[in-house]
Amino acid sequence: MALATTCSRSVLFVKRNILDSFRKTCLLFSTNDTIGKPPSKKRGGKSHKKPAWTDHLPWEERLVDAVTPLCRLSYDEQLELKQNHQERILSQLSGHLAGDYQSQFSSPVKGKLSFPVLPILPSPVRDGYRNKSTFSVNKGVDGNPKTVGFYVGTGKGRNIVCINGDHLLNMPEKHKLVARCYQDFIRLSSLEPCLLFHTGGHWREVTVRTNTEGHTMAIVYFHPQTLTPDEVAIHKADLVDYFIRGPGSVCQLDSLFFQESSMTRCSHEESPYQLLHGQPHIYEEVLGFKFRISADAFFQVNQAAAEVLYGTVRDLCVPNAEKGDGQARVGGTLLDVCCGTGAIGITISPRVDRIIGIELIEQAVEDARHNAALNNVLNCEFIPGKAEVVLPGLMSQLSSAAGGLTAVVNPARAGLHYRVVRALRNQPSIRRLVYVSCKPDGEAMRNFRQLCCEPDLPKKLSGEAFSPTLAVPVDMFPHTPHCELVLLFER
Repeated sequence: MALATTCSRSVLFVKRNILDSFRKTCLLFSTNDTIGKPPSKKRGGKSHKKPAWTDHLPWEERLVDAVTPLCRLSYDEQLELKQNHQERILSQLSGHLAGDYQSQFSSPVKGKLSFPVLPILPSPVRDGYRNKSTFSVNKGVDGNPKTVGFYVGTGKGRNIVCINGDHLLNMPEKHKLVARCYQDFIRLSSLEPCLLFHTGGHWREVTVRTNTEGHTMAIVYFHPQTLTPDEVAIHKADLVDYFIRGPGSVCQLDSLFFQESSMTRCSHEESPYQLLHGQPHIYEEVLGFKFRISADAFFQVNQAAAEVLYGTVRDLCVPNAEKGDGQARVGGTLLDVCCGTGAIGITISPRVDRIIGIELIEQAVEDARHNAALNNVLNCEFIPGKAEVVLPGLMSQLSSAAGGLTAVVNPARAGLHYRVVRALRNQPSIRRLVYVSCKPDGEAMRNFRQLCCEPDLPKKLSGEAFSPTLAVPVDMFPHTPHCELVLLFER
């Protein structure tokens, strides 16, 4: 099991300006998937002023500091900073577990790490790794409202500017090309861009998805305002003509989707994605399994690093598998909570008897079922619905699971619902739980403490406590301060 690297990255040799850069970075960055977006207001929180040290920089450099703030460091230096950051977060967990359990939700305290944190696993690809990018439309530096790129500035400061991302290291050239072509198209269009919903306009964002084979999907988002369906149809035809037969044909799109929406974000069920040209899906391979990618399906943004991540999760969930072809079956049941399109369960399926996945988004469940059939995986079952609703009723069926029960959870940044944590904690058959988090210092930390605190009957946490026994950071996002953390809990 390759869960360690040979890189030597000593804190003693990190330069002062590198540490200063990382501290400044933490003020600028709040997400690892949506980039260059206007900062959202947090209820009950204080707004952070833009650091003065960015005022003198050109707009392009300000975008670099917002999206890829570690890109000026060597990759070894980036990894060391992330390693240190993860260890500081986990030392807070150790401090809580070593202290008074009655104060489990109090302010974090630091403690000596009570479990090993392995060296961060590097991304095999460092530049141009993103397989999904969403480009916004807004006023550029020259004032042109039909500029496609990423936001810099704040709404409160009334200094939002849209900057193209041609100079960003994490963006593949194909994504940049589609963004440039989309900008050319909307500038030729008679319709105005939709900068604010209440002020009118139509052309909105464009999302670009690619795979390792170079297949490309573009999704254009459009606000219909008061246009009739026939009027919208004219502009859809113009879009197809531009990208398939016109100047945009240089993009060689395999799929062109169109979504009409009067909301900032909406699902396929709320407003269907309309396929204007090409194939409805592109496909990607991870650890020898093939996965279908729909217009709105979740897929890890870095395919090469996803193989490292899923391989790590697989080895922690089923640690005693024989080496060789990886097909040795250990048995038992794997409960995959927040399973998405089934990637974790499907990649682990050869080693266990049964996989049960739970996912909120119905389109993702449909994709997961398709992916299982595509790979001739017959021991996977995927259930749609809220995990906090599905899981408690499912637990009574799993209590008699033959061969043991292991759980893996991979929630969004908001972490697991309390009822999900309670159901996992109170199921004695679960002896091993693997938690994958992209933000362990957020709500996930509350989940960790709930899993590990002493039994608390008023909070209905009656089951035996878990203990963290191993942590493995995986760098999914080079040039940013973020990474994924895989944390193993046992009891």
